[in-house]
Amino acid sequence: MSGEDEARQNLLLAALPASEWDRWRGELQPVALPLGMVLYEAGMRMSHVYFPTSAIASLLYVLEDGATAEVAVVGFEGVVGISLFMGGVSTTSRAVVQSAGQGYRLPASFLMQEFNRGGPVLHLLLRYTQALLTQMAQTAVCNRHHTLDQQLCRWLLLSLDRLHSSELVMTQELIANMLGVRREGVTEAAGHLQDAGLIRYRRGHITVLDRGGLEQRVCECYAVVKREYDRLLPANVAT
Repeated sequence: MSGEDEARQNLLLAALPASEWDRWRGELQPVALPLGMVLYEAGMRMSHVYFPTSAIASLLYVLEDGATAEVAVVGFEGVVGISLFMGGVSTTSRAVVQSAGQGYRLPASFLMQEFNRGGPVLHLLLRYTQALLTQMAQTAVCNRHHTLDQQLCRWLLLSLDRLHSSELVMTQELIANMLGVRREGVTEAAGHLQDAGLIRYRRGHITVLDRGGLEQRVCECYAVVKREYDRLLPANVAT
């Protein structure tokens, strides 16, 4: 696979019209995105935005005592760093790689130049941003009103939509940090899903055995988020 084909595994990059792509491809830089890599910290001035192709990044809010809670996940359907073109050069969240893989980064100055041109780039990024904001809002509602089993199902399905396999490499401690709950709660919820034959969990590896079963068990929040991505983004970039 050529470098150009690899870059366009990111579905936002794949949606760029030919004239925009001709300008972008010389600016995109391939990057490895290992597990735990911090793409930006809260308050940090962004130098690049990131377009994952096979990795997933988690957007986290961090409290003063160090506790964290995930507000959204971004994979090959999107871009990490929306606050840059939404009017700020920093954000109150942290972005960290939750599932290792590859991606491309683009200099912040170039993205702002392209965004300010208007036209297809501006409209595509704004539609993506609305979909991402829906995911953030639904995550807040889900964490307040739904069971941990349902939250874990939602998290697994959103992650699967952003991966090319049915296996996630993820410890229960890391999942607990993402969901903002105790590790014991994740252990119990994962045990319920495993006993039901929906997943297999061992040594930090979660394999989804029955996606349909997860979709039947999950709360409404997953479908709300997915419908919004499908509605707002072109057919070839919907998750």
